[in-house]
Amino acid sequence: MVKVKICGITNWADAKHAIEDGADLLGFNFYKGSPRYVTPAKARRMVRRLPKGISAVGIFVNESEPKMLEIARTVGLDQLQLSGEESPAMVARLGRSLRVIKALRVRKPFRAGQVKSYKAASAILLDGFDRSARGGTGKTFDWQIARRAKRHGRIFLAGGLTPENVGEAIRAARPYAVDVCSGVEARPGKKDPARMKSLIRAVKATGKKAAR
Repeated sequence: MVKVKICGITNWADAKHAIEDGADLLGFNFYKGSPRYVTPAKARRMVRRLPKGISAVGIFVNESEPKMLEIARTVGLDQLQLSGEESPAMVARLGRSLRVIKALRVRKPFRAGQVKSYKAASAILLDGFDRSARGGTGKTFDWQIARRAKRHGRIFLAGGLTPENVGEAIRAARPYAVDVCSGVEARPGKKDPARMKSLIRAVKATGKKAAR
């Protein structure tokens, strides 16, 4: 079954809706340049209320290793997501303490084999490329790239996923998980409960059909 990560959680109401609808992972953004930035203190209050089995993921962009580990301990994160130009060596070092998802933005030319450099990551997140933003841009890419990248590890598929196209995306890419942010928002930082429910239902329905 394909897992669902709802990213850019900024408030408990959205987190609660995501959990009740069947999300598996929640992403909390600690990059201050993001409209979905949340303070460690606020994230901690939400993470402490998460039921068992829901993974809390902290999103960072070119942050120092000590700072990431400090926030992870303070908040109670289960995983780190590195969405900047972090090196394979950094991923390997951090991976000794926590599971690490390394995000890569897909633009031409992109070879699926590029993910091999991050063999220490627990998963690779492939996202659409945008010059001015780090994720949450609503831009898609060729999903066949993600399908080919599966040979090198677990793939989180991101970039422009919506309730309307997520089923097609899963059938094309067959990812380990989908990562959704702007596609289920009413505005940056505030989720649309109806769209979130619709998307998660579509993921689960597509996963069941694929498993038959």
